Amino acid sequence: MNRLYHHGIRALLLLALGLGLAACGEKEEVKQALDPVAFHENDECHVCGMVISDFPGPKGQAVEKGGVKKFCSTAEMLGWWLQPENKLLDAKLYVHDMGKSQWEHPDDAHLIDATSAYYVIGTSLKGAMGASLASFSDE
Repeated sequence: MNRLYHHGIRALLLLALGLGLAACGEKEEVKQALDPVAFHENDECHVCGMVISDFPGPKGQAVEKGGVKKFCSTAEMLGWWLQPENKLLDAKLYVHDMGKSQWEHPDDAHLIDATSAYYVIGTSLKGAMGASLASFSDE
């Protein structure tokens, strides 16, 4: 009986060790931050392929788990986002706050949530596609 008892304990310990090691192999799901990223000199617009830094005015970006899509203007980004297949993406949208940036060189430190931004149409200032939607954090 003593010998059978030790085999039973040993089997339970091996089983517990095996389950513990199996749990170590499971990947814990890591939440990816969907924060805005800086624009770089050679970034191209996701829609039209133009080099984004060649143009003044506010830019846009859609940040998702699969990466970042950058746009040469707020209008390009919003036009892309309004397509039904793109609304299915779990992306965060960002635009430059032009109340805190210079038109010629928007500051990436002032990227704001595009869904809560205010937009002004009809400015005489030109952007990548001519007329532009100027984006602001405050009305």
